[in-house]
Amino acid sequence: MGLNVAQKLIESHLVSGNMSTGEEIGIKIDQTLTQDATGTMVMLELEAMNLDRVRTELSAQYVDHNLLQTDERNADDHLFLLSACQRFGIWYSKAGNGVSHPVHMQRFGVPGKTLAGSDSHTPAAGSLGMLAIGVGGLEVAMAMAGEQLYLSMPEIWGVKLVGALPRWVSAKDVILEMLRRHDVKGGRGRIIEYHGPGLNGLSAMDRHVIANMGAELGATTTVFPADDEVKRFLESEGRGDDFAEVTADADASYDIDEELDLSTLQPLIARPSSPGNVVPVSDVADEEIYQVVIGSSANPGLRDFGIAAEIVAGRQTHPRVSFDINPTSRQTLTNMVNLGFLAKLVQAGARIHQSGCMGCIGMGQAPATGQNSLRTVPRNFPGRSGTKEDSVFLCSPETAAASALTGTITDPRQLEELFDMSYPSLDLGVKPQPTNTEMLVPPPEDGRAVELVKGPNISSLPDFDEVPDDLELQVLLKVGDNVSTDEIMPAGQRVLPYRSNIPKISEFVYYQIDGDYPAKAIELRDSGDGHMVVGGSNYGQGSSREHAAIAPRYLGLRVVLAKSFARIHWQNLANFGIVALEFDDESDYDAIEQGDVMRFSGLQEALTSADRTLVGENTTKDQRHRLRHSLSKRQVDVLLAGGLIPVFRQRLSSP
Repeated sequence: MGLNVAQKLIESHLVSGNMSTGEEIGIKIDQTLTQDATGTMVMLELEAMNLDRVRTELSAQYVDHNLLQTDERNADDHLFLLSACQRFGIWYSKAGNGVSHPVHMQRFGVPGKTLAGSDSHTPAAGSLGMLAIGVGGLEVAMAMAGEQLYLSMPEIWGVKLVGALPRWVSAKDVILEMLRRHDVKGGRGRIIEYHGPGLNGLSAMDRHVIANMGAELGATTTVFPADDEVKRFLESEGRGDDFAEVTADADASYDIDEELDLSTLQPLIARPSSPGNVVPVSDVADEEIYQVVIGSSANPGLRDFGIAAEIVAGRQTHPRVSFDINPTSRQTLTNMVNLGFLAKLVQAGARIHQSGCMGCIGMGQAPATGQNSLRTVPRNFPGRSGTKEDSVFLCSPETAAASALTGTITDPRQLEELFDMSYPSLDLGVKPQPTNTEMLVPPPEDGRAVELVKGPNISSLPDFDEVPDDLELQVLLKVGDNVSTDEIMPAGQRVLPYRSNIPKISEFVYYQIDGDYPAKAIELRDSGDGHMVVGGSNYGQGSSREHAAIAPRYLGLRVVLAKSFARIHWQNLANFGIVALEFDDESDYDAIEQGDVMRFSGLQEALTSADRTLVGENTTKDQRHRLRHSLSKRQVDVLLAGGLIPVFRQRLSSP
């Protein structure tokens, strides 16, 4: 039996374990990606691990999240990151050079390679035929130190694409259709592999759109073949020599099969406040809007800006609408200037922002209270925009531009009637594209003499103790299904500047759900007691930010008991010594209330037992609940030691 693309990528990098679904495997990592919201912690972790120099083929650090310099904190962290890159041997992408994912694709992505990134949208590089996986920062630090990346062997979900996209429908509508069918949990434990004749009509950057938002399905990653289209893309970037064909064997098969006929798609939109809340644009047409944002890692291509520019060319956007443009890389911005797209956008009323994540993660461009905002970003979790009571819709550039003109949510197909407009035909210029490498700073041959530049806002990682054998914990918070890491540890311009200061950033943990949570947690911690949180299904979905584990752990969180966990956050909890338990019977979730006290006895022995089960006693209600965990023996050892850093330190100090 032949191999599919995902199996070929895993097999060629397999270090430990067997490729049997559900078994823990370890793979070799060729490249790593970090961004400034998570990268500062990664660099502190490398320092804590006493690493001399990274041991990957290439590691790159991007400054794309925290670009606003309203005080010294972000600027100080940028200098710290530059010094750490020089010290440890990492490429440094300067502030304003662009969003990590498209820049990495343009400059460093190589078919057939593996990439681990401390950003959940790292799978975007699967568009080039890479095995690109988003994980917590500590796991990236371990990969940079030459360690294996561990994961449970996923099922391979083959999605056969047939047909061609109709006018006014684009790649964003493809991934929105997948979310409409399967919601935000449909990809858990799976790698999505797209194949079939429909690929012929999708450019490499179109594939990036689809692979990027595979994270919203909960998938481990998304892969595409490295075919002629990928070769054309790399040649246009002046990197044709980096191409290597990676395609499925003719007799390859998949664990799950699905077919998607592109010709049947229509413009789609995700309503507030979940990427899985997808309906046809026509279902919500004519709702008034206040804002349109085009850009982000989810729609980073030149065509995404070009199509919007041609739609609004010669017209003015609606007077009520703030029309915001986030160029996704300095290179793309240069191309927008050269091809006249930028002038058309500006003349139509666009506000041009920095090349970076910006509004996608609440770093500026927050919408007005209670007003609809249409965005081409990947996520619309509650409050992620920077406005607590936000109303964010996810859509294609076509839908966004059409709605900017009318002031209401508009099916772009209606432009043919409203403005006598034909679907624009884009001329993206002569290849190869002009490239910009000057804002990528290479590391020196030897950085051991480089001193780390630490501003006053940068603190060392706190030390956490081992998991006790007996715990008696108050349920300090109970939450429902699909709670995201944005809700556990918010981002945005108010919070992210403290990303390298754990005591300070911990003051914002869960503040959107319960503003008193940090103070109550500190009171319990300082009295010698920890606490626990009870959650529903898919707890910790979304961003890979490990602050959502570190900061609660600093506040005294010892156990999270949930119906199920999102992959990255589940791993992050173990990495920092927090016990992740699941209900054996999900109906028991209803029996536990906030304020109850749970007792766990003989925890260390229970975690190492062969059947992976234990009993939690609700002492408040005199009830016992059968619980389980899904951790491997390796993860249990890490957990019991207090986290991954103590384990690695011990390994380095051993003779």
